[in-house]
Amino acid sequence: MLSKAKTMEALNIMYEMFPEAECELTHKDPFQLLIAVILSAQATDVSVNKATPALFAAYPTPEALAAAPIEDIIQKIRTIGLYRNKAKNIKACAQQLLEKFNGEVPRTREELVTLPGVGRKTANVVMGDAFNEPAIAVDTHVERVSKRLRFCKLSASVLEVEATLMKKVPKELWVKTHHTLIFFGRYHCLARNPKCEICPLLYMCQEGKTRMGLNQ
Repeated sequence: MLSKAKTMEALNIMYEMFPEAECELTHKDPFQLLIAVILSAQATDVSVNKATPALFAAYPTPEALAAAPIEDIIQKIRTIGLYRNKAKNIKACAQQLLEKFNGEVPRTREELVTLPGVGRKTANVVMGDAFNEPAIAVDTHVERVSKRLRFCKLSASVLEVEATLMKKVPKELWVKTHHTLIFFGRYHCLARNPKCEICPLLYMCQEGKTRMGLNQ
């Protein structure tokens, strides 16, 4: 596992590679972000962004979404994977926002995870991007990059990856790190064809060196 200093050395290089890293889900307020993140589970941000303009135009508030017929919601998001279950979740989520939180998106993880369709990862994204609360959401990109570069153990669970990053990265950089790791994983250190041959982090990446035949 890389030391705290080496982890920050790697992250600083990533910050330079992707200085504009940010949430790529289209949204105008915390409610729209919450719904978009729920819809993004096991789906791409691109597919979500294609569906949400019509969804938010029709149902821009928790009140509107909570009152919407489930079949109408399904029609607007049917291009997204698992759309039937997600339609039920976002409608129920809107209803709970009205019933429990006066129509406002809660700011704490403890409250957010009580909403339908919201797990720890979704809650962390909303905390960080809607409210600028320090949080690191571990998605598939964050987990892959963290393990490839040995920021954490290869056997680490998602929670352990999150905990390790929180220990090694200053709190004020958590949200920035979350987005930077996603961009690095999405556009450079891809799952199947990572760009090892042009990677400025190859010198510290044992997996990359093995892939390039440099460890022999």
